[in-house]
Amino acid sequence: MNEQKSCLSVTAIVLPSLNPDKKFRAVVDGLIEKGFEHIVIVDDGSDDEHRSWFDEVERYEETVVLHHDVNRGKGRALKTAFEYVISNMPEIAGVITIDGDGQHLTDDIIACGERMLEQEDKVVLGCRDFNQPGIPPRSVAGNKTTSRLFRLCYGIVLSDTQTGLRAIPSKYLPAFCEIEGERFEYETNMLLNMKRMGIAFYEQPIETVYDPDDYSSHYDAVKDSWRIFKVMIKFMLSSLGSTLIDLGVFYLMMRFFAAAAGKYAELLATVVARAISSFFNFNANNSVVFENKNGGYKRAMFRYYCLCIPQMLVSAGLVTLINGLFANSLPIVATLIKFAVDMVLFFISYYIQREWVFSQKK
Repeated sequence: MNEQKSCLSVTAIVLPSLNPDKKFRAVVDGLIEKGFEHIVIVDDGSDDEHRSWFDEVERYEETVVLHHDVNRGKGRALKTAFEYVISNMPEIAGVITIDGDGQHLTDDIIACGERMLEQEDKVVLGCRDFNQPGIPPRSVAGNKTTSRLFRLCYGIVLSDTQTGLRAIPSKYLPAFCEIEGERFEYETNMLLNMKRMGIAFYEQPIETVYDPDDYSSHYDAVKDSWRIFKVMIKFMLSSLGSTLIDLGVFYLMMRFFAAAAGKYAELLATVVARAISSFFNFNANNSVVFENKNGGYKRAMFRYYCLCIPQMLVSAGLVTLINGLFANSLPIVATLIKFAVDMVLFFISYYIQREWVFSQKK
């Protein structure tokens, strides 16, 4: 009971809402009945017909209602609440973000808050079980698709990528306010940036609640998949550009200098080609692909070349070995062999760059 009381008194509920209905009032009443002492509500530009719901809950001493004059999006509403907590609630240990449609049960909200106090350095995500019967097919398909993309592109293993129930320690709120996104994409961006920032998460199982008569989903298969997959696509385009430079320089070196270089032809051609293409690739990955704003340019460059040089030597060694095995002397065939070798190394390089070179972990 002491653990539950500490959760109720030292966490702040964050509830963004747009044009709420009676469920919103029931959610707030349920939180207060359970004993939550701090509830920060954001009216995200609701119309006149629905503002009475905010007037009703604003009378409670446990609530603070913040207003946007116009609809600015869920991401902006969450940031508004986070900024308020940072400025006005320094004693708060963390916040718990919830939705106002009744899909997050009060006991699950408390469980996430308690788990956050136990874990201290982790963000707690309330995760639903999408293998249960009765869940709308669109939600199941959307969650499984994004879960696979999270794992493929970011190495993040997460069972519920669309959960709005999140318990966040206060020390992370300033960083979360800097994450891009003003609307529903912000919640996805939050999960993606947590990995880059070195913030761990804990999955807290929660009940799966859906109202079949009033179900809507903000999941957009194309937009959500692109949002997650775009880093991999940018990396592929960056790599393609540097590969074209690399192969072009390699071919010219093999054509005009192979005879002079003798048995070191492949190594020399690889070194010159990689020196030129890698500088292009590093700057593209640093600024466009991984958006390394806080990781440090010099640190990232040092790490990049700690990866690039061994990768270059492995590439040169394998190309030389394969050329020797097939007794090949044609520059175009050597170039094709190099392309095949570098395609294999591409996936290894992506993983290391994502996890280490451009990581913002401290």
